[in-house]
Amino acid sequence: MSKEDILNGLSEAVVMGKPDQSKLFAQKAIDEKVNPLDAINGGLVKGMSVVGDRYAAREVYLPQVLMSANTMYAGLDILLPMIPTEDLADKKRVIIGVVEGDVHDIGKNIVKTMMTAGGLEVNDLGRDVPTDTFISTAESYKSDVVAMSTLMTPTMDAMKDVIDGLVESGYRGNTKVVIGGPPTSPDFAAEIGADHRDANAQDSVAWLKEALL
Repeated sequence: MSKEDILNGLSEAVVMGKPDQSKLFAQKAIDEKVNPLDAINGGLVKGMSVVGDRYAAREVYLPQVLMSANTMYAGLDILLPMIPTEDLADKKRVIIGVVEGDVHDIGKNIVKTMMTAGGLEVNDLGRDVPTDTFISTAESYKSDVVAMSTLMTPTMDAMKDVIDGLVESGYRGNTKVVIGGPPTSPDFAAEIGADHRDANAQDSVAWLKEALL
């Protein structure tokens, strides 16, 4: 099987939401000695980008996006361990989570998927994440980005608490801070000292990749 066939198989698996096909072609990539980074970027990421564009255009909906995300991760589980450590050294690191008091994580999961597809190394802290956890993990993980989301207005203040804590710890200058969620806005981001707020995952990742150059 040619490299092109393998990449197309991975991409199609993600677009169609077929985890078993993703695993099959990921293993074929290894068996045929396709560079695992090529398989990820030219196959899985390419497919996820198609899904992201269709989601932004409202041609597909959340269940399809989540199924495609699961499919991408199925392939990543096989391919990532095959990447030489030195090839990962330049990857930018992100911690992402839903702020304390909020357990709604669908939006966060979509952003995490698009960040991973965009070549970022993502540490998902989950939902209802205490302020201190964001701060301590940013330092210990040496994160280049702290990403926070919330769906509820009452928990928006937790975002400011995290940024204030990063300032107090002395780590704020080492990381970009991005926020998201329906109640947030670019004005709110500026008010609390965040670097960026976007309405959708695609644009947020595009901004981050530009900002991290």
